[in-house]
Amino acid sequence: MPASASASSTTPAAGSTIHLPKTSESEQLLKIRHSMSHVMAMAVQKLFPRAQVTIGPWTETGFYYDFDSPEPFTEADLKAIRKEMIRIINKKLPLERIEVSRAEAEARIRAQNEPYKLEILAGIQEPITLYTLGQEWWDLCAGPHVAHTGELNPQAFELESVAGAYWRGDEHNAQLQRIYGTAWETAEQLAEHKHRREEAKRRDHRRLGTDLDLFSIEDEAGAGLVFWHPRGARMRLLIEDFWRQAHFAAGYELLYTPHVADLALWRTSGHLDFYSESMFGPMAVDERLYQLRPMNCPFHVLTYASRLRSYRELPIRWAELGTVYRYERPGVMHGLMRVRGFTQDDAHVFCLPEQITAEILRILDLTEEILSAFDFRSYEINLSTRPGKSIGEDAVWELATAGLVEALSRKGWAYTIDEGGGAFYGPKIDLKIEDAIGRMWQCSTIQLDFNLPERFQLEYVAADGSRQRPIMIHRAIFGSLERFFGIMTENYAGDFPFWLAPEQVRLLPVTDEVLPFAEQVLSQLSGAGIRASVDHSGDRLGKLIRNGEQMKIPVLAVIGAREAETAAVSLRSRRDGDLGSLPVAALLKAAERANLERGATLELASPGKEHS
Repeated sequence: MPASASASSTTPAAGSTIHLPKTSESEQLLKIRHSMSHVMAMAVQKLFPRAQVTIGPWTETGFYYDFDSPEPFTEADLKAIRKEMIRIINKKLPLERIEVSRAEAEARIRAQNEPYKLEILAGIQEPITLYTLGQEWWDLCAGPHVAHTGELNPQAFELESVAGAYWRGDEHNAQLQRIYGTAWETAEQLAEHKHRREEAKRRDHRRLGTDLDLFSIEDEAGAGLVFWHPRGARMRLLIEDFWRQAHFAAGYELLYTPHVADLALWRTSGHLDFYSESMFGPMAVDERLYQLRPMNCPFHVLTYASRLRSYRELPIRWAELGTVYRYERPGVMHGLMRVRGFTQDDAHVFCLPEQITAEILRILDLTEEILSAFDFRSYEINLSTRPGKSIGEDAVWELATAGLVEALSRKGWAYTIDEGGGAFYGPKIDLKIEDAIGRMWQCSTIQLDFNLPERFQLEYVAADGSRQRPIMIHRAIFGSLERFFGIMTENYAGDFPFWLAPEQVRLLPVTDEVLPFAEQVLSQLSGAGIRASVDHSGDRLGKLIRNGEQMKIPVLAVIGAREAETAAVSLRSRRDGDLGSLPVAALLKAAERANLERGATLELASPGKEHS
């Protein structure tokens, strides 16, 4: 399936025919949500006169406003605020744009005793505009808005939650209360949005990680550090092994590099100048300062620089599952999606300028192969070009950008161009994957780099004997194993395909008398590389089955006296239902084939006989 640049984070969910456009795709929704945020702020200040407003922008699916209020908002308060909003909507109050001088705006703000607005005003360029809501309420705003509140549908909005937020996003500033809301044109759109929101909760990887015993984040060890439990570790190993074999087949070699290095390396690479806020502090060892790595790139660069290279050796393709450490603020960490220690599926290609197109195309092919194995086949692709501030010669930038364009064209993938959105060190391709409920996730990136080869004085001997700089390509496909694992878990809702499941088959002995046979079957399965277990709990069959279903095990194999006598099992598949009685040898063959072919479920050679 070809990638699509038009895929949306609000693509209709499976079975749905209702399209939910993002705010950035709909001028009408932009006006509705912007206006609804003002209506909410007006309602809050009517009910809570001591609450001060700060900022209240739209989001892609709704809106929010931040308030400095002495009273913490409760669920009951949200209901009261919503009722007041409906009263305001029904009044059909006009929303009018007024252009004022800076002095008049400041006078209005001081009269209301709104210090946050003074700070906002200081950062606004003239002309200064505000929007009034009737004659009762106003705020600094550039718009746009609906003409009057009667254009807002009181049946198509909801106040969703309250969260903490720091003023200006700085944890050293005052903590505010943020009320999130959503608004749509119709009640049907709101209902669909709520359905998808509930579906997202059901798929939350943090809950599933606990329920399925995959991973945890232990406070005693520190925030943002992941503990992989045996079941999750099995899956990670499967993912890593698949990744390695795919890279070997694609012409890569693997590297293993240190987790720390002398601080001077990070000065040379530029990370101390441009990335220090996201780095942990250095540690003193033998009177030298060492730094935990936030990136793998400088280590690959040093490996390249360990000896002089010839043009005949290029391209060089090196990949590494390299664990890095970055300081993330407490408020932004989120399960596996944002952590402080994570493993990047990093790779770097050192090539000649004329090899760029071919190498980018190889990377796109490998990206498609790997992502497709996990059922991600629809993508949103952006090509980012040279920004105003950048390094490198014009000719090299033009050649590099043309190489990216040509590779995408030959691949047949649609994309959008982000003019000036590239890194200062080179153009790039970013790829978002669409999950089962239409959400888009940033994962893969391909970046050309003219900076590190220059900083580290990388060279190769050209055909004419001169010394030239290689082109360096950074690329990651998963982005990070942790984040991809979280995305994948939510995509499957924890119901993993057979080849990837941490426990593929659970044997359910009906009585103690058949336990010896169950252990024999377990030995055969394990010997064939099938991840299996025996439930020794002694519970009744109904509970044995329920327990297996709760753990989302792909295949449950019931063993009773008849099965033990005939060397068979009675199979129940999560995806295909009751498969009937099957000889153990046939189960082994089907499971081995599913693993080899990375199958979602067992493909039986012939229908099993019904069991009694």
